[in-house]
Amino acid sequence: MQRIVEHLKQRNVLVSDGAWGTELQKRGLKPGECPELWCLHRRTDVLEIARAYVEAGADLIKTNSFGANRLKLAHFGLADHAADLNESAAAISREAAGDRVHVIASVGPTGRFLLMGDVTEEELYETFREQMMALERGGADGCCIETFSALDEASIAVRAAKENTRLEIIATFTFDASAQGAYRTMMGVSPTEMAKGLVEAGANIIGANCGNGMEQMIPIVAEIRAAAPAMPIIVHANAGKPVHKDGRDVYLETPDVMARHAAEVAKAGARIIGGCCGTTPDHIRALAKLFRQTQTAGGKP
Repeated sequence: MQRIVEHLKQRNVLVSDGAWGTELQKRGLKPGECPELWCLHRRTDVLEIARAYVEAGADLIKTNSFGANRLKLAHFGLADHAADLNESAAAISREAAGDRVHVIASVGPTGRFLLMGDVTEEELYETFREQMMALERGGADGCCIETFSALDEASIAVRAAKENTRLEIIATFTFDASAQGAYRTMMGVSPTEMAKGLVEAGANIIGANCGNGMEQMIPIVAEIRAAAPAMPIIVHANAGKPVHKDGRDVYLETPDVMARHAAEVAKAGARIIGGCCGTTPDHIRALAKLFRQTQTAGGKP
């Protein structure tokens, strides 16, 4: 397939997919269950999620592999199945995507921190190398290193992909607003620090995901754009801030509201826009409609 960065030369904005965890829960995923194991035991359900996003108009779809690194899988006794689970996850999304939609394989953090001394750089590198190579074998076009908070871990993940695969490398951090209004990750990394660090590490596309609704992504994108003017920026926003109801988090932002704020996110500098927690194929359909209309009109949102 054409590379994502080349595709961006032809389109003002590409549309990514939405939440996977939310959709798995709708199909019966239980708390404490390993989502990635569904790639083997409930393959049809996973394929239906991927197909729903393709049908909604996504130009890029992720994979059910967010926690499929051996350090996280060890909690389920599945560390030795990391390669199989990742390869299967990528193959499922590849089947749904065909040859017209990009597959950007989801790679989440390990849950271990170099700062705490509970993992070494070598262990992180080998963990990500195994995952990246399996995702590429399964048919992924790129990797989406997402929901990170520590720059050292993310940089190792980027390096593992860069040195062992031909995957295009997307990397996104999750930011929260401080009492003073500045955005920082859980580990204190600012959007500016993230942007500069990931550019140096060798990422092809950078951005933010989770933690915020689309409206809150506007200042984050603006800061990233100022720090890295030449880098394509991606946003995967939640469907607003969650409301705790009946023992679970509920996301109330409608597709129309998300699309309205997405237009402002694009103006701030994002080139790839999709959803995270709480977003559905209907949210992605609204984004696709918005940006396809803009593209047809030949303008910018």
